[in-house]
Amino acid sequence: MTKSVLVVAAHSDDEAIGCSGTIAKHVASGDQVHLLFMTDGVSSRTTIGSESIKRKSSAEMSAHILGVTSSQHLNFPDNKMDMVPLLDITKEVEGAIERISPEIIYTHHIGDLNIDHQITHKAVITACRPQPDFCVKEIYAFEVLSSTEWQTPSVMTFIPNVFVSITEVIDIKKKVLNSYTEEMRSPPHSRSIDNILRLNAFRGSSIGVAYAEAYSLVRLIKS
Repeated sequence: MTKSVLVVAAHSDDEAIGCSGTIAKHVASGDQVHLLFMTDGVSSRTTIGSESIKRKSSAEMSAHILGVTSSQHLNFPDNKMDMVPLLDITKEVEGAIERISPEIIYTHHIGDLNIDHQITHKAVITACRPQPDFCVKEIYAFEVLSSTEWQTPSVMTFIPNVFVSITEVIDIKKKVLNSYTEEMRSPPHSRSIDNILRLNAFRGSSIGVAYAEAYSLVRLIKS
């Protein structure tokens, strides 16, 4: 039976780093995957120029490679989402949930260093406060290199307890990462393609497979 899946990410490229392998597996299984991006990911930079257009083009390429059902871009201020009332952000997430009726949501870890990641997580959890007959049954938090591991170690450390083998779709993940060449850095930077794949290899070795993506389980409702 096919499922409806919603990925809520602060910036386009977060989905590529954190859960693109898992998205590819959902699509291959016939599930409908929807992407919701909260900011343009570049407006906080000193010189924007055509960066916003390039970033959106990269996101569209990523969505095409993954074969997702839909992709929506909101316009909250990049790296300033804490300046917007949480209620306003939550309403946008609620609107997406109402339209899509997802059973599964993937979003950021609450302990990420990036403020937009934190606010996005809070908005998702607020929008998913338990209600009778609510559609969302599973919520998972993914890790994003250059944010999750940069937080102060004692502050809500990311502790994965769900692992998804992505060995059979690792080539798709590589293509998705390469669609964001402007956002990737050279090794040994944390957000380099080499390092992202090394993390996936490490997570895979934790469960005895070649590559895996790791998640922190936020909610799981079993009937």
